[in-house]
Amino acid sequence: MPERYYIPKTLKNWKWPRRINPHHNEVQAETAAWIKSSGVLSPKAQEVYDRCDINLLASLAYPLHDKDRLRTCCRIMSLTVVYDEHSSLSHEDEVQVMTKAAMGILLNPYTPRPEGEWVGVELARQTWELTIKTASHQSLKRLIKAGSACVQAVIQKAADRRQKHIRSVEEYFELRRDSIAARPALALVELDMNLPKEAVHHPVIEEMTMLAIDMIILGNDIASYNVEQARGEDGHNIVTVVMHQHKTDIQGAMNWVDDRHKELEAKFMDLYENKIPKFGEPVDTELARYVDGIGNSVRANDQWSFETERYFGKEAHEVGRTRWVTLLPKEQPESIDTMLVDGPSS
Repeated sequence: MPERYYIPKTLKNWKWPRRINPHHNEVQAETAAWIKSSGVLSPKAQEVYDRCDINLLASLAYPLHDKDRLRTCCRIMSLTVVYDEHSSLSHEDEVQVMTKAAMGILLNPYTPRPEGEWVGVELARQTWELTIKTASHQSLKRLIKAGSACVQAVIQKAADRRQKHIRSVEEYFELRRDSIAARPALALVELDMNLPKEAVHHPVIEEMTMLAIDMIILGNDIASYNVEQARGEDGHNIVTVVMHQHKTDIQGAMNWVDDRHKELEAKFMDLYENKIPKFGEPVDTELARYVDGIGNSVRANDQWSFETERYFGKEAHEVGRTRWVTLLPKEQPESIDTMLVDGPSS
């Protein structure tokens, strides 16, 4: 009988409920058509992109944005999936070349790209051109900084994959906090805000951000583990890392994740309820909305994992209800989607 394991309900007591942006249907259709018309994905990868609905994640993560800013978020998240798809199949040197070209458009977003270049760079140029029109100055600065750290982490992840290197738990978190692209995703929460550096980078807000990112990592990894282990790409997953370090099985690792998540949640809620700093208006109102966005991002990533076919196929809703998963066999790689399942953030 195939092995089964239970995914813990990590957010059963989470304060933030499911919310979705009212412009989801319209912007989702626009963004999906934009990606498809570019031809950047193979037919198989395009099919998987459509089924995973990364635009749903954007609409869950940014329920308060207007249509133009939601479009920016959907394009950035879609571009992240495209970048992940190509980097997952490439040597780190190739990823470095793609990264250098893509980051170069931050300085020259209006310059046409050369012929023969990977089309993903042109998509990045179009996306950045749109972002400049819809983002505040402060959010742009933080988005650039966080995005740069993210792509460097993806390069290191590619090297780890090639070397079949499994990190320790703490080493893994250190890299994963950037490779999961959660900080760029949180910068998108403040697209229409002008929060000063001293607010966003206040020690309490920084700690809340780190706690939320770690919860997103745990939630994403326990959802993606089955498909990743079946493809032999689970070296960059907390379940494998914990099994390797603590000499336990899948369920033991899942239980470890549940315990760690409870610790993170308790710390986050203590800060949220008792220690959010005050700066005076209008900063306090915007900061409250930003912190709400941090909390909502944890819910959005978890919700998306069980509402799309990205990790569990057509059984996603049932798995979300029962939390029981049947381990996929490694012997059938042809049955496993080629799209990278390392979901962006959240």
